[in-house]
Parts: sequence; structure tokens; C-alpha cells
Amino acid sequence: MGEEMGKPRVLVVGGTGRIGQYISRASVDQGYPTFILTRSALGSDTRKSELIQSLKDSGAVIVEGSLDNHESLLSALRQVDVVISSLAESNLLDQLKLVEAIKEVGTIKRFLPSEYGTDPDRVLHALEPAQQIFGPKRQVRRAIEAAGIPYTYVSSNCIACFFLPGLAQYGIFTPPEDEVAIYGDGNTKVIWVDERDSATYAMKAIDDPRAINKTLYIRPPANILSQNEVVEIWERKIGKTLKKTTITEEDILTRIQDGEFPINVELAIFHVIFYKGALYNFDIGPDALEASELYPEVTYTSADSYLDQFMVGRKAHISP
Repeated sequence: MGEEMGKPRVLVVGGTGRIGQYISRASVDQGYPTFILTRSALGSDTRKSELIQSLKDSGAVIVEGSLDNHESLLSALRQVDVVISSLAESNLLDQLKLVEAIKEVGTIKRFLPSEYGTDPDRVLHALEPAQQIFGPKRQVRRAIEAAGIPYTYVSSNCIACFFLPGLAQYGIFTPPEDEVAIYGDGNTKVIWVDERDSATYAMKAIDDPRAINKTLYIRPPANILSQNEVVEIWERKIGKTLKKTTITEEDILTRIQDGEFPINVELAIFHVIFYKGALYNFDIGPDALEASELYPEVTYTSADSYLDQFMVGRKAHISP
């Protein structure tokens, strides 16, 4: 898997999750000796078992261990050079155990914590429900920095699988056919990133000296689009104009206030993205890098082409 080429050995924590599976696959595909930390190589979760077997068949090494078992974690870390976490949002603070173990081992050359979304240091004034996600991410960042662990933070902005299929309709994961809700005036710029591209760019950065102790922002130029522009792409594909309804900022604030966990948290993140423009209302600055500029050899998936998958079986019904 590339050991002969001197590639660093990579441990993926959370490597079978929603985002982690793409990180694991990208690591294998790019030729890194890949280790996947998992509680058990087998289990009742058929999807997870099949994924683990597929990764093993591709050459990945499955390492049994847990963040709750310090010795197993130390054993796993001693086998690798780079650690990538893709833990779910409910387990973000478990990464503090990982930070302590990395500090104890003392041989890890790069750590990428679980981020893959909005830069938490850019949303200090987000509504309190959203801070239940952003706060732990910041806490992990500060622990990494205090421990002197070399890092790269990856800001993937709007991961496509969560936002793009439904044209950013909350809780909807297929494009609307007749009516679409627009947040505010719909003109706030948003950055939409295919989860596979996010993984590809992250893996490109793990042994790139330019990315050490930097934030890597994934901002593909063709995917810096407002919600209105994304809706227009879909309308063009289906040959139909959707009815638009407006969700005002007052509306979304009321829904956040009245909503229960985790809906209120998720809507507060929507507020940051679609009303406050937190993905694109700043210059990335000297301590950060832009992925598509740094790695121009990567052919990323445009928002336009991403939506093509939802056209399967319906093109014959579109009027010329």
C-alpha cells in the first residue's frame, strides 16, 4: 500500500461513519498504508461489516481498539504516523482522549481532528444551540495546540450529502418537484462540497508541509453558489420553475427557539450558513490554504454534476 514509497501510515478513527468511510477509502485509494480503528471487526451492523470487509480487501488493516481503552489506543497509535478523526458530532469531545494519547506516544507527525464543516473559529457569535457543535470543536483545537501536536484543520463547508440533494430543504434529501423554501433572499453565497472530494483533499494534505498547522478551506470555485443559483440549476435540469416560498430570518429564529434538540441545533447551523453567510464572508488569511488552489490536479465534483444523479429515470419526461 505504498510503504515502499515512504508514504506515512494513517490511522482513521471513526473510519466507517458517514464521512469517515470516504476518508478511509481515499486513504487506501491514494496508496497510504491505512489502519482503521474499530471496536470490533465483526458485528450485527451489516453495512459496517460489509464496509470493513471491503476496506480489508483493498488492503486496509483493521485495528481493534477504542478511545475508552487507553492501552489499545496507544498500541494503535504506535503503528502509524498520521491520525485522522471523523467521529460523529455527538462524540467530538472523545477526541480529547485521543489528544492525550497522541501526546503520550509522541511520534505522530500530523493530526486531523473531526471537522469537515463550518470553521468553528469563524462562528464565535453563532446562536447558542449551534455552539453545542462548534464549542467542542474549538475545545479540541485548543487542546491540540496546547499539546504541540502538528495539525491540519479541514473546513469542508456544506457537505453535499447533507445539503445539496434537497436544495438545502431541512430534513429533505431528494430535490423538490413542485415547491422550494428559500432562506431569506436566497442570495447568500454558500460552498457545496462533495463528501468524496472533501476526503480526497484531506488526504492530499496529510503529508504536505505547506498544510502543517494550517486550516485547509475547501472552496471549489464552481461550487460557490447561492441557494437561488442551486435551485436554478435544478430547474434547468427538470425544465420546470418551482414555486418559491420565503423563510424569513424571523421565521427561522422562531423555529430555533421553539425546536427541540437536535432540530434546534441543526436549524441554528442553517442560520449561520444561509442568513449570516459564515462560509464565505471572510478572507481565509495567511494561516490558511484553499484546497482547489493547492491541489489543482484534483478534479472536483461540481454542484451541477452532483445533481445529475437525481435525474436518473426522469429525463424522458422532460419537455425539450
